[in-house]
Amino acid sequence: MDEYTRPEPERAALLTIDVQNDFTQPGAPAEIEGTAAAVPEMRRLVEAFRGADAPVVHVVRLYRADGSNVDQCRREAVERGAEIVRPGTEGAELVDELKPATDATLDADRLLAGEFQQAGPREWVTYKSRWSAFYGTGLDEFLDERGVDTVVVCGCNFPNCPRTTMYAASCRDYRLVFVPEATSRTYDRGVEELADIGVSVKTPGETADWITQ
Repeated sequence: MDEYTRPEPERAALLTIDVQNDFTQPGAPAEIEGTAAAVPEMRRLVEAFRGADAPVVHVVRLYRADGSNVDQCRREAVERGAEIVRPGTEGAELVDELKPATDATLDADRLLAGEFQQAGPREWVTYKSRWSAFYGTGLDEFLDERGVDTVVVCGCNFPNCPRTTMYAASCRDYRLVFVPEATSRTYDRGVEELADIGVSVKTPGETADWITQ
């Protein structure tokens, strides 16, 4: 790490990506292998950021029943009736382990309108319609308003949304931390490629110690 890529804990935010019941729970309609097993490490990160009073943003998917906002590879299935992260369903909710309160629920209407739903003192939920958390969202402006220049990423399905989000963040000159053990379907070559573009790769323990130092 050099002066341009070195992550700064005092200006860091944590992004959790798509850690919702339909992608996580065993037997769920769109279960992603390995996500449930990674949830304890995600929770460790979330709790560390909460303890450090650092921003946490949970990025979620919401698929309308008519498929109108669904990415092309899943749109036909949703149009034919597949109920995946449908607004207002339990499958669309964050997994209990990451919720700031057990009774916390998503306000789908606000999220689909592009608003950030506050979930805690320094914790929010936002909606994305595609792989990147920056695509067609207000995330960049939201982070800038809070003085964030370092993004820590964990969550569901590394080859798709976490990886795309990190490349999009790199294009916007964010300093980056990736936590493989807190992300499902991570593979060595992909992690090496992230390191090649200046991403700092840390374990959950290292990240928790770093943000609370």
